[in-house]
Amino acid sequence: MKVVAVIPARYASTRLPGKPLKDICGKPMVWWVYSKVKSIEGIDRAVVATDDERIYRVCNDYHIDAVMTADNHPTAIHRLYEVAEAIGGDIYLQVNGDEPLINEGILSKFVEEIRKATLEGACGMNAISAVTDPVQVMDPANIKMVFNEELECCYMSRAPIPFPFKSLDYQYYKHVGLIAYTKEMLRFFTVTSPGYFERVEGIDLLRFIDYGKRLQLIDVGQCETLSVDTEKDLEMVRRKMERKVEENG
Repeated sequence: MKVVAVIPARYASTRLPGKPLKDICGKPMVWWVYSKVKSIEGIDRAVVATDDERIYRVCNDYHIDAVMTADNHPTAIHRLYEVAEAIGGDIYLQVNGDEPLINEGILSKFVEEIRKATLEGACGMNAISAVTDPVQVMDPANIKMVFNEELECCYMSRAPIPFPFKSLDYQYYKHVGLIAYTKEMLRFFTVTSPGYFERVEGIDLLRFIDYGKRLQLIDVGQCETLSVDTEKDLEMVRRKMERKVEENG
């Protein structure tokens, strides 16, 4: 099985333009993500997929494997499919390029599960993590995952669902920015229109649920994740990374 990790990196972010190139402890954000992904055993190739020459040039300067993709992709999944058309692989692992704090242990565990699975009958695999902070449960930026006893996704929402009406004994889980697809399921996404719940919630992955596809979930344990979407997020990540660099000497 060949696992290709793809890191989508757009320049034209609405809230934080050029964020893949934002400096964190002397290196661009995309370098931190790529370096962690590249170090994981079981990933056969890691590549940054960008639509901007500035990001591509910086990747070359830092010896980061990068490919140019079209600048009109409506979603990251469309960008992954373009990469899959050019680079052969069995599984395409999407790793969000705006999460420089991604934990190598979590990533390694997810890749290990990917390599053990067959994905037979499933459209892909999605990492999930238990939510320990009540604030995260209420935050619409954290996508809450609803699944059955076989860890098959039933629904996902920005709202805190299901509601613990008859029992308070319920553990919420959130979506983690690690998703594994086969090439066929990437193609499926690109040739279908957004479904009802996808349009309501604004969550791309609900396309598969809307069309009755099976999305297998993998519990990777508790992990800290922080997507860099604003200057405030960036400053928080910089402080955390500075502490880690100091601790490691």
